[in-house]
Amino acid sequence: MDKAKAVTALTTSLQKIDLNPGPPGSNIKSKPSNIFADPHFSVSLPKKTKPPSLVGLCLGVVGRHLEDIIADLDEIGINLPADIKMAVAAVARRRKLLNDDVLMSLADTSWEILDVSGSDVSDFGIIKAAEVCRFIRALDISRCSKITATGVSEVVKHCPLLETLRCGGCPRSDSIARRCLSIFKPKLNSLEEDSWEELDTDEIASGAQSLRWLVWPNIDKGSLEDFSAECPRIVVNPKQSPFGFNDDHVPWEALQYITLDDAAVRDIDSTTWAVHGFITKAAPPSPASSSELSVAEKFRLAFMERDTRLAPKRAKNARQHQRRAAREFLLMNTSAKAAVLASQISKSLNSKS
Repeated sequence: MDKAKAVTALTTSLQKIDLNPGPPGSNIKSKPSNIFADPHFSVSLPKKTKPPSLVGLCLGVVGRHLEDIIADLDEIGINLPADIKMAVAAVARRRKLLNDDVLMSLADTSWEILDVSGSDVSDFGIIKAAEVCRFIRALDISRCSKITATGVSEVVKHCPLLETLRCGGCPRSDSIARRCLSIFKPKLNSLEEDSWEELDTDEIASGAQSLRWLVWPNIDKGSLEDFSAECPRIVVNPKQSPFGFNDDHVPWEALQYITLDDAAVRDIDSTTWAVHGFITKAAPPSPASSSELSVAEKFRLAFMERDTRLAPKRAKNARQHQRRAAREFLLMNTSAKAAVLASQISKSLNSKS
């Protein structure tokens, strides 16, 4: 019994030992705690940053001195891979150096995305690029004041896979986007040939056959209603939802907050296009009283658009006139008729022999 009492007393004494005493003079006893098990305790550890790649560092150096090699970019671009060309073009656009010459020097046949927004690219440059980059799926021409409906029409013609077009952003681009409704709308051309055998394949139908998404953030109500009525298959300013948009997946290129060429410069330091001492060219001041084009400019653009639209018809009429003149000449001229008959008889005799 004495041993049992001794064991009980020793156990009680050990239980009273406080291994985590509080401050001197206080009766508060702290409990042992595990700070890593406490869900409310967070330790801010330094995050490990991924070191830049060697390619990214090299492109950063090239981007900082891009204006020095633009004159020779045509020869340099021949030996560059497609992704490097796109990265250089993206840096040039951010540095306000992207123009027709730079774009034509870097355009690659494997490109599926082209972003020339806010650049000095004109109709000439975008048409030449479209002739090379025929697999373009997404194109951004927003804030490009030098690209007109003529350039957009040629892009649609040369890029049959174009699904996403981003436009608008300034008064000139907004006006051009309104004029492009007739380009985006698929239609049957008027057929005036004498027989189906004389028709060309591209004369049967025209229009943006594959265009599905139009990103135009500041579209006016009238243009939106026109697009909804005339081009119901083209979704204007699509929004992504967890259940899909009209049971169709909205591609990332069609989301408004996305910049198309961001992926091309992901590994490049952003200070590359913020070169010290570089001054961005200021846009020419626009009259405060009006945000639209002048009447003379509207007439000029309308005339160019009409001339471009009627050019294929004029060429087709000329071909028809030439063929009919040739037939009338054979019917009216006895010598020509005799020559044709002699040629036919000669062919038949040669075939029999």
